[in-house]
Amino acid sequence: MGSPVMGSPVMTPDIYAEWLRRQGQRVVRTESSYWQSEGMRVFQAFPYHWLIEPGENELRELMFGHHALALRYSLPARDPEPGNSCYHAVYTGKDYDLETLSAWARKNVRRGLRNSTVGPITLERYLEEGWRLRVDTLARQGRRLKESKPDWCRRYAAASGLDGFEVWAAQVNGQLAATLVTFQMDSWAYMLYQQCHSDYLTEHVNNALSFIVTQTLVRRAKLHGIFYGMQSLDAPASVDEFKFRMGYQARPVRQRVAFHPYLAPLVNGVTRRITRTLTRLSPRSRLLAKADGMLRLSLAEKNPARELSFNRG
Repeated sequence: MGSPVMGSPVMTPDIYAEWLRRQGQRVVRTESSYWQSEGMRVFQAFPYHWLIEPGENELRELMFGHHALALRYSLPARDPEPGNSCYHAVYTGKDYDLETLSAWARKNVRRGLRNSTVGPITLERYLEEGWRLRVDTLARQGRRLKESKPDWCRRYAAASGLDGFEVWAAQVNGQLAATLVTFQMDSWAYMLYQQCHSDYLTEHVNNALSFIVTQTLVRRAKLHGIFYGMQSLDAPASVDEFKFRMGYQARPVRQRVAFHPYLAPLVNGVTRRITRTLTRLSPRSRLLAKADGMLRLSLAEKNPARELSFNRG
């Protein structure tokens, strides 16, 4: 497939942190992890595949020293532990080919490979032509478009000159049909963002793209695994079915949302019912959906007898 388009295939958490800072996000380094905040003082721990167990002093420092209102992170899947049962979609096998996949996936990958050409593209081409796929993907998913094309371009242009990023595409007759941005952090590769135009869904270009990229990454030396995402707070389980059909596994973890002590009294059933109602009234608001998901997760931890099951099956 060739060498990475945007630098060497080695990316440390510090390089990823620099990419986030270039976007204007806040990044904090603590004893257990790195933490990022896109806004609203909600911090997500990264690298995302790390399973961490921060102590109370560390959490309090984030909340009082860095003014975090909520913290989200993943822990080892042990009971009893804080958090709720969840999963990361990962692939850790040593081989990946058509025989790895189910009959359904093999059929669709073969169709996608017949209908498209898959390979790396330049960051410049992605910035020039990828916005059309971004708009179409969000509309198809029923999500509100909250950014402009210049904002979107700045986000990915911020990766310019940073090691570890690659952009891949499935093309049909020379047109971008689907794209996938990846980066490699130490011994893990991350599927960062994938999008596909509706005009090409029936061509199964997403299957072809995911297959070729996964196969290429697996064949790289010293790669421990590929991270395809953590279970969403607000999306239905069906969102990840594509990943599992493409051979990825649900790695059991526990996911926790810790709220600032001053907000803790507001984390209750009444507040949850209000956010749930607002989410139904504004189903395209990702902010409301995320807030509802965080409240749901935190309330489940407060009442283990009613813990939400995030496991597949």
